[in-house]
Amino acid sequence: MSHSKLTSKFQTTIPQEIRTLLGLKAGDQVVFEVVEGDQVVIRKAMPIDLMYLKSLESTLGEWGSEYDEEAYRDL
Repeated sequence: MSHSKLTSKFQTTIPQEIRTLLGLKAGDQVVFEVVEGDQVVIRKAMPIDLMYLKSLESTLGEWGSEYDEEAYRDL
């Protein structure tokens, strides 16, 4: 079992054992999937994931205002 600590900005380092297992390198993107309500699976993002997320991007414009940036800056 591997573990990592969250920083004050909720960032973490993926342990070397997990990076090796997933074949991750600097610049790669990862996907977090919630399963069974309280468990999360992390995996390397595949091109289909990135295409899906890019297609959603245009539908989320209503949350891109300066007001929203200010309101959610510290999350």
